[in-house]
Amino acid sequence: MPTVASLPADSDASQFEALAKFPSAALVIDPAGCVSLANAQAQAMLGCDLHPGILLSRLFTLCGVQSESPLPGPLASPHCEQLLLSDGRIVRLRSQTLSGGGSVIALDDVSEFMREAERARIDALTGLSNRAALQEELALALGRNAPLTLFALDLDRFKSINDSLGHAMGDALLRKVAERLQSIAGDGDVVARLGGDEFMLMRTGHASRAEIETLAVRIVDLIGRTYATEGHLLHVGASVGVARSPDDGTNLGALMQHADLALYAAKSAGGAGCRFFEPEMDARMQERRKVELELRRALALKQFELFYQPQIDLGTGKVEGFEALLRWHADEGLMSPASFIPIAEETGLISQIGAWVLRTACMQAAKWKRPASVAVNLSPLQFRGSDLVQTVMSALSHSGLDPERLELEITEGALLEDTDLVISTLNSLRAIGVRVSMDDFGTGYSSLSYLQKFPFDKIKIDQSFVQRMQHSGEASAIVRAVTRLGVSLGMRTAAEGVETEEQLEAIRAEGCDQVQGYLTGKPMTNSDAAALLSE
Repeated sequence: MPTVASLPADSDASQFEALAKFPSAALVIDPAGCVSLANAQAQAMLGCDLHPGILLSRLFTLCGVQSESPLPGPLASPHCEQLLLSDGRIVRLRSQTLSGGGSVIALDDVSEFMREAERARIDALTGLSNRAALQEELALALGRNAPLTLFALDLDRFKSINDSLGHAMGDALLRKVAERLQSIAGDGDVVARLGGDEFMLMRTGHASRAEIETLAVRIVDLIGRTYATEGHLLHVGASVGVARSPDDGTNLGALMQHADLALYAAKSAGGAGCRFFEPEMDARMQERRKVELELRRALALKQFELFYQPQIDLGTGKVEGFEALLRWHADEGLMSPASFIPIAEETGLISQIGAWVLRTACMQAAKWKRPASVAVNLSPLQFRGSDLVQTVMSALSHSGLDPERLELEITEGALLEDTDLVISTLNSLRAIGVRVSMDDFGTGYSSLSYLQKFPFDKIKIDQSFVQRMQHSGEASAIVRAVTRLGVSLGMRTAAEGVETEEQLEAIRAEGCDQVQGYLTGKPMTNSDAAALLSE
C-alpha cells in the first residue's frame, strides 16, 4: 500500500501533514466512504495495496478481515468497532468526523488486550467461565428481557475428599465435574465455576417447569455417578437450586441470590436433589439474618446463661454431675438452643458461642463445693477448626477445673464428615484428661463402628427410646442391648429424658448407670445447682 508521500497531489496539505505525524495507524475517509489518506503505520498494519479512492469496505476485504462486530466492555463506544484479521490479530477502529465532511479513523492492535480480557473470564482450574463472565452474560440476557433459568450447583461431601485425599485430588475431581456439566450444556448455555465446589449453569429461552426439573435431575444424577480419579473411586453428590427470570427476579443480584437460596434449601433437605426458588425462602433468610444480628448482640451484651440439669447415679441416688444447657435471654423471652443453635452453626457463630459455654461452665463448676462433673455439648462444626483442643485447655487453665470433671458430649454428626480428624481431636482431648461421651446414641447409622474407633467414657441413650419403652418391645430391646454393650466395652451408660417413675424403674431394671430427665431434676440456674450440691 502506498505511503502518505505517494498519495494524490491534490490531497489537503494540512490533513497530509497531520496524518504523517499521527502516532497510530490512521486513515482519512472522504464523504463517499473512500480512503483518501493513509499513513505508514496503517500500511504496515493492514499489509495490502491501497488504490486511490478505494472503498473502506473493499479495503478491509482485500486485507483479509474475517469479521466485524461491536466491541464489548470498556473498549466499546458509539465510534468504536473491531476487526478480526486473517492472522488472528484484533484491530480496534476509532472514528472522528471531520468538519469538512468525511472522517479520520485510528487503528489500534488490541489483540493482546482482548486475549487478556478473555483469559480474565475463564476459570483457570476447569476452563469454564468464571463468576465475572457469568455475571456479564447474565446481565446481557436480562438487559434483553430474555427469559432464562439459572441452576446453582454445589457438591455434597466434597470437603471430606479434599481434606482426606488432598487438594490435588480435589482439583482433579472438580475438573471432571466441569467436564460432565459441559456435556449437559446446550448451545448458548453458560457453565461457570464460581469458586470452590460451586458451579452455575445459565440457560436462556422459554422452558416449562417440567423441562427445567428434568435438566436439574439429570445434573444431580450425572454429577452423582462414581469418578475414577488417579486410582481412586470417588463419590460426591450434587445439590441444585433453580431460579427463573422473570418469575424469580429481573436483575442480576436478585436472581443469583434466589438461585443460592434454592440451593441452600436443597442442601438442607439432605442434598442430592433439586429445589425451585420460592418466596418463602427469602423470608426465612431474612429471619435468619435478623437472628444472626441478634446473636452477635447477645454475645456482646452477655445475654446468654447456662442452666444445669442433674445427672443421677442409679446406684447411690446421688447427683454425680450436671449437663450444661444454654439459654438465651432474648427480647422475646428465654429461648432454648433448638431455636437458635442451627442458625449459629449456619453463620459460623457457633465457635464463639461454644467457646463461651466452655469457659463459663468450667468457671462455674470450679466453684461448686462438691466436685461434681459438668458436661458440655459440642457442635460438629466446632471440630472443623483447628483450635478446639486449645479452647478446652484455655477454659480449664483459666478456671482451674480438674480436667477429669469436664465431660464433652458429641453426637454422631460430628463423626460423619471427617472421622479421622475428629478421632484425632478426641484423642488429644483424652490426653488432657477430659472425658468424652457419645450423645443421642442409637439415632444414627454408624454408631457401633464409632464405638470401635474411639473408647468413649459414656454412652447416652437417646430419650426417644426411653420414652417408648413401656409401649415398644423394640425400644426396650435397644436400651437393653446398649446397656450390655456398655458393660462389655467398659463404658458407662446413661438414659436421657426420664419423666415418669415407670420409665425410671424400667431403666433401672435394664442396668443403666445413670439417668437424667425432668423426673430426677429439671434444668436449674447455676446458683440452684451449687445449692443442691451443698445439701
